[in-house]
Parts: sequence; C-alpha cells; structure tokens
Amino acid sequence: MPKVSILNSVERKFILLIGDTLIVLASLNLFINHAIDKQYVSSNLKVSVVTFGILTFFALSYILDFYNLEKVSRRRYVLSQSVYITVFFVFWVFLFTVFVYDVSYWRIPLLSFLLLTPIEVGLWRLFFSNVFKIIPTTKNVLYVYDENAMDNLKEHLEYINGDGKNTFYRVKLTYCIDNKASFLKKRTFLKAIDKIDSWILNLRNYDDLPKDLEVLMLDSILNKKEVISYSSFYENVYEAMPIKSHHHSFYELLQLRNRKIRYLQVIFSYLVNFILSFLVGLLFVIVFPFVWFLNLFFNRGPILYSQLRVGQYGKEFKIYKFRSMVVDAERSGAKMATKNDARITPFGKVLRVFRIDELPQIISVIRGEMTFIGPRPERKVFVDQLNDKLPFYGIRHLFKPGITGWAQVKYKYGEDLEDSIRKLEYDLYYIKNRSITLDLRIIFKTVTTVLFSRGV
Repeated sequence: MPKVSILNSVERKFILLIGDTLIVLASLNLFINHAIDKQYVSSNLKVSVVTFGILTFFALSYILDFYNLEKVSRRRYVLSQSVYITVFFVFWVFLFTVFVYDVSYWRIPLLSFLLLTPIEVGLWRLFFSNVFKIIPTTKNVLYVYDENAMDNLKEHLEYINGDGKNTFYRVKLTYCIDNKASFLKKRTFLKAIDKIDSWILNLRNYDDLPKDLEVLMLDSILNKKEVISYSSFYENVYEAMPIKSHHHSFYELLQLRNRKIRYLQVIFSYLVNFILSFLVGLLFVIVFPFVWFLNLFFNRGPILYSQLRVGQYGKEFKIYKFRSMVVDAERSGAKMATKNDARITPFGKVLRVFRIDELPQIISVIRGEMTFIGPRPERKVFVDQLNDKLPFYGIRHLFKPGITGWAQVKYKYGEDLEDSIRKLEYDLYYIKNRSITLDLRIIFKTVTTVLFSRGV
C-alpha cells in the first residue's frame, strides 16, 4: 500500500496562510460591520479597509518573516511573534479608518477587534505548531552519490541535514554507485529503503545508476516518494546554486538554453533604474551637505573615496562611496572589509549602519556602469583569486554589477574568500532565476534592511 507523502514546506506554509487569511478576514468583518457605526459604512469603505488590512498584514508578515517554519515550530517564539505582528496590523487598520474616514465606533466590538485578533492568530499558530509536532515533517533521505561527490560528502550531508537552518530533510541512508561490494539485494538495505521518503541524487552521469537501484528508485516514484537531484534540493531550500557539488556540471547548474527576450523584464529593469536613480540621487544631494559638515569634525579627510571595480564583461570602472575608514586604510595592501573592521571610524560606523556610505554609487548608475540590482562589483585583485579558485566566477560579469543583489539580502557581510564563494552561489541563483518577482523581493528586502538596520 502506498505510503502517505509528508507535506513539504510549501504545503505547510499554504495551510498556515489559509488559517491566517480566514482569521484576518473574520476580524476585518467584525471591525467593519460591528465596530464602525452602520451609518458610516459604505461599499467604498468596505473595499478600502479590507484591501488595506490584507496588504498591511501580509506586508508585515513578509518583513518580519512570519512564515518561517523554523520560527513557527518554537512555541515561545510563535506566540510572541503572532501578538507582535497582529497588534501592528489592528493598530494600522484602526488608524487608517481614523485618518481616511470620519466615523464613530462602538467600544465593545472595537475592543474585541483590537484584543481578540492577536489572541486568535496566536492560538491558531500554536495549534498549527503542535499539530506538526505530532505529524511527521522531516523527510528521511537516501543520498545517492558517485566518486566525484565523495570528496565533499561530509559537507553535502551537512547541507541536506541543515546548515544553520531546518531543511526538513534528514539523511538516513547513503549509497555510492561506485561501491564494488553492492548490497542492493540485502534484506536490511531493502527494509531501510522502505522507510525512505526522499531520494537525493548527486551524480555526474545518471546512466551509471545500477539497474537494481534504478528499479528501486522507479518503485519509490510509483509510491509517490520524492526523487530529486542534489542541485534541485539545494536551489529549492537555500535559494542558491551548489557550486561545490559539480565543478564540471556547468549546464546542470545554470540550465543554459535559448530564451526569448523578456520584454517585461527589460522594461521593468529600466523603470526601476529610472525611478530609483531619481529618488536615490535626490537623497544623495540632500544628505551630502550634512555628511560633509559632520565629516569635518568626526572623520577628517576626504569625504569621498573611489576604487576600481570589475564590471560587465570584465571591464574596470570607478566606484564612489562616502569614506567610512581611516585615511590610507590599505597602506599595507588590499584587504577585504570585515564586519567589525578596526579601520572603520566611529562616524563611518554610523554611515554603514544606515547604508549612507553607499549613496554615491548613484554616480556609477547614472553613468551606466552599474544598475540597482545585480551581483556586487569586486576588486580585480580579489576577482583574479576567485577566478583561479572557482570555475564559475566569471559568469557574474555577464550582467552589470548592482548596488544591491540577491547575495546581499540573503547572506551575511562578506569577510573572506570563503564568504565570496557562498555569495557566488546566490549570484548564480539570481542569474538563473532572474525575474520581476525576484527583483521585487530584492528591493523589498533591501528597503527593510535599511529601515531596520539589519546586517546582510
């Protein structure tokens, strides 16, 4: 009898989303039809409040990572976060009606809306987390690999089991197809495979699969079990490309194919650059006099500094920033900046926290050497080192470099070459999956990073 499939993370998030949506709609119904005096209620008010309420709730949810299943699974965290976000939601909906519509309220229904909504969302999410503590959520994995993946076996297993995050996958069994002493027909192995929920394959050539193992894999597929490549697993879970998995597998990683020109993407990119160039340029002009004045007292020396960076097609260009380090910070040679770099001045720390030091890069955008969204430009000395170490690094230069990008909003501050490798995984993911939706996510995450002073 086929085994019931374990709900994946997307399906669990969807269930959570449905529950939240029903509660939000019910609370908005209470607010509109009972808390507000009926003589003020109109079709226009209903549509406006419901639209504003839903957009506000899901905007807050996205900004504050409300659908992170790892956080939802922690009982203490799920209650505090639910109350925190929902209180913001009801407060903004209430303020919206106060400032936009001249209405009066019934006190008890209004208090019910303000107090019960956070409690209802919190209880629903507590129930959700408890249910999935009973229902299996982690998939037991059979990891199949070849001798090419053997050198990084330990690292691959760590990523599947969770590299600092809950992947909801756990390796229970491994099999190397180059193993001469095959034990595919042994009863213990067959019993172990029966308990497997997902197969993850990390192979150079899928034609090398032993016939017996192929039969078992096909049988698992018929029993609705998951069979995916390691690259697909990594891309779906980490939203990055596993460049250490297959140094030879250039085509598997990027799935190069002849695509039609995406006119909407081109138009969207042009509009984003035009609008943000105007807004950031205006902000740069406003901020410059203040930075110049404070720089005289707290950061003596040139207000701007420039560096040569590698841009599109490997061409170097000058990038400008407000100086945040001491003068002659690289007297002893080129060195990557670190998060708590001793060369950063106290005033420079303030500039960096609020990303003010990045504003002069608008000059490069106006010149056409940079764009707002794309891989961050690196210095040639580091590019040469990374090109020697990584066969895919040059792919970043297919596109214009950006002020912000997927690697910047997904990974911590890069401090060494190892961090650059991890960031390259995100850059390759962006190049492969570049779309309007992904660009919007980057813009949104960049804005929230600046507003909440989050390090990336």
